[in-house]
Amino acid sequence: MKITDLITPSGICLNASATDKQDILRQITELMNKQGNVADLEKYREAVLAREKESSTGVGEGIAIPHAKTSAISKPGLAAMTIPNGVDFDSLDGTPVKLIFLIAAPQKAENTHVDMLSRLSEMLMDETFRTNLLAAKTAEDFLKEIDRAEKAAFPSQKQESKPSTGYEILAVTACPTGIAHTFMAAEALEKAAQKAGILLKVETNGSSGIKNPLSVQDIAGAKAIIVAADKAVETNRFDGKKVIFTKVSEGIHHPQQLLERALKEDAPIFHAKDKSQPISKQNDSALRKIYKYLMNGVSHMLPFVIGGGILIALSFMLDGANAGTAQFGSGNSVAYFLNQIGGLAFGLMFPILAGYIAVAIADRPALMPGMVGGLLAKTGFSLSVSQELWQPSGFLGALAAGFIAGYLILAIKKMCSKFPASLEGIKPVLIYPILGILGIGVVMVFIVNPPMAWLNTSINGFLAGLSTGSKVILGFVLGAMMSIDFGGPINKTAYVFGTAAIASAQYDIMAAVMAGGMVPPLAIALSTLFFKNRYTVAERQTTAGNFVMGLSFITEGAIPFAAADPLRVIPACATGSAVAGALSMYFGCQLPAPHGGIFVVGIMTHTFGFIIALSVGAVVGMALLALLKKPIPLEK
Repeated sequence: MKITDLITPSGICLNASATDKQDILRQITELMNKQGNVADLEKYREAVLAREKESSTGVGEGIAIPHAKTSAISKPGLAAMTIPNGVDFDSLDGTPVKLIFLIAAPQKAENTHVDMLSRLSEMLMDETFRTNLLAAKTAEDFLKEIDRAEKAAFPSQKQESKPSTGYEILAVTACPTGIAHTFMAAEALEKAAQKAGILLKVETNGSSGIKNPLSVQDIAGAKAIIVAADKAVETNRFDGKKVIFTKVSEGIHHPQQLLERALKEDAPIFHAKDKSQPISKQNDSALRKIYKYLMNGVSHMLPFVIGGGILIALSFMLDGANAGTAQFGSGNSVAYFLNQIGGLAFGLMFPILAGYIAVAIADRPALMPGMVGGLLAKTGFSLSVSQELWQPSGFLGALAAGFIAGYLILAIKKMCSKFPASLEGIKPVLIYPILGILGIGVVMVFIVNPPMAWLNTSINGFLAGLSTGSKVILGFVLGAMMSIDFGGPINKTAYVFGTAAIASAQYDIMAAVMAGGMVPPLAIALSTLFFKNRYTVAERQTTAGNFVMGLSFITEGAIPFAAADPLRVIPACATGSAVAGALSMYFGCQLPAPHGGIFVVGIMTHTFGFIIALSVGAVVGMALLALLKKPIPLEK
């Protein structure tokens, strides 16, 4: 494949004009759409803007290479524009952009197009090439110049001509998307090294994976290592070496200075701490770090919630004949299979949440204690066979377990830092696992879970007192409880209270509980649908899944949103759920089934009233979310 295979004359606009950066991005994304590479223009444009938010793709010398890898792209492509008068693009060197290439990469693209685009990035370092492109009179001339320059720069596939050992300097380049800046920095460093007669090897961490990896022999023989990266790269391998950490833009614009520093060994000795961080993110505030740790857990948990939840919902849909019975969702072989597989995936969400929060804090050694803590939050624990099981701590306990496990492992690492070097190998396989499991077990069993057990007992007593009073107040309280911790002990207390009431033929309590539990995912789905400017692209992609989970009485679908923004999401959802529960009681709705959501409304009494209660509650939740959550910048 050649670069010209990715661009056609319809994807080229010469002598364009623009008022600002937003305007030029709007024009060139429309150009890509016109070329036929885009399945969803708005989604693609938002992805391009989100990439610009991370750092400007104006790389200097009057060039910009905006790019995004997203499912909104149907096939890889390239679009280009020349702007003779230039446009302010927040470029790294402050120069107006006159030449812009837009890259479109599908989410699940093969790697061939990335290799071609890395070629383009290298070619753009040639001033003559840039001048000829700006001077092109027609789109055809523009394409001919690209073809000519590519043939001259790459007459045949590059062969590795450098020795496998004996490199003076090593480098690693990486940018957040791994498409343009990664390869431009590598090319700039290689050219500067060639000019200075320096033996250099560069590893690129691109979107297609690691290319030209540094070997143990390479690292052992090098004087120094340059890490020009804006995302996390593996650095533990450089322990004991002199390492220069810098941004990828420095690799593009100041390669000579970086190489001179490396040759002089003008860098501190790097000591590995089992932690790799993107250079541009090392100065995060404490709150920002906590948010990043939290979102690492949420992002890993989300597929388990959505995938498992939807499979469970499908099992109910396929087992309507058993609605209202204990076998509901498992009454035939297909429903049983989906219910079991979905339940297995769904049940992993708390261990995954806690485990990957811990990993973000203390790296891989924290995964195991984090997951054990999350599992204890899910299952509870008893100190002996005869002792009653302590209640699990649920969602809130899993959050606590993740942070506790992460900081516990950091403390253990610090404690072990004075151990002799001969014991270094046993730390990750013996010391961290044993102390990590023991520590998180003690904390969860004796500190986190017991208060939750006491809380459950107290809440049960409170609810029992309410049940003899106003039914509407009871419905309000039960509905709110279903949305406080989304599957945690408070939610489960309300649910168990509702199921126990079925045995006493108090079917109205279960109806209120189910209404309250269905509201959170539905309110969030409505909010992401009608108030898009409050949510990121990734959050809006969960709309359909939340509708399905809400209608299926899977309250946990709201957890990722609650974890990311608890001070706004929990009050909004709890209020909507409380309204739904109160209205269900007011209309006299009754439900003899303990689960099923929309699939069991046929066996309810006052079904229409239940639908009204559910709808009003979801709309109230949506309205409060819109009120409490502020619009976010368009780039996000």
